Amino acid sequence: MVKATKAEKKIAYDAKLCQLVDEYTQILVVAADNVGSTQLQSIRKGLRGDSVVLMGKNTMMKRSVRIHAENTGNTGIMNLLPLLQGNVGLIFTKGDLKEVSEEVAKYKVGAPARVGLVAPIDVVVQPGNTGLDPSQTSFFQVLNIPTKINKGTVEIITPVELIKQGDKSVYDNGSVFSPEVLNLTEDDLVEKFAAGISMVTSLALAVSYPTIAAAPHMFINAYKNALAISVATEYTFPQAEKVKEFLKDPSKFAVAVAAVSADASGGAGAGAAKVEEKKQEVEESDEEDYGGFGLFDE
Repeated sequence: MVKATKAEKKIAYDAKLCQLVDEYTQILVVAADNVGSTQLQSIRKGLRGDSVVLMGKNTMMKRSVRIHAENTGNTGIMNLLPLLQGNVGLIFTKGDLKEVSEEVAKYKVGAPARVGLVAPIDVVVQPGNTGLDPSQTSFFQVLNIPTKINKGTVEIITPVELIKQGDKSVYDNGSVFSPEVLNLTEDDLVEKFAAGISMVTSLALAVSYPTIAAAPHMFINAYKNALAISVATEYTFPQAEKVKEFLKDPSKFAVAVAAVSADASGGAGAGAAKVEEKKQEVEESDEEDYGGFGLFDE
């Protein structure tokens, strides 16, 4: 079998990358430092079916992406260029990005720290006592770590970030975003949406600008204002009649509240029956106290 030349390999690689870019709209850009061949093979096997892993020199990737964007007019793919830095790999997928990311994470293995490596997580030294004597303060000053002397020992007073996590990115239909977005749940999205609606509503109410979100509050506030005027004056309208009736005779309000409470526990019919039964008990008690006669009977 004739071995392919370097030029032929580049042409084949370019054709494969362009084919994958046309076929897939979602790409995970992953750091490939310190990933062994066995580990990479396991990842390929785990993603087999709806994802394809493509490795290569980032200079070759950039060249292929630029030429493909010029030939096809797909300018969105150009957003990948800033991400192709260092030793990276591309995972083209048609599956769920979160599930693919979790599948790749299954094949992570521990490795000893070495100079120049990118950490998979942030490393932060929390404030606290170091146990070192005050003569060691110059060491912390060189590192710009704020300290103080507490009970004869050096104490770190603020969190210190020693190592920062390496960057990863996700490409989806021309948009590039952080992989943390994949961890958002539906509840998180609903919470953020609700917070946004609340801010829009507050702003609309503050400037008296009607929006769909603010309109219900505006109508309620308008009703409250009209009701306040009606209560303070002789002017009235149907929705204010009941309120004014309660204000004239508060005992009706008490009966209404009792009826509502009874309705909540046993239904409207049961609530009305209980209120009526209570009224009858009071009347019968009055008759017994006065020998069947009213208080003002002769």
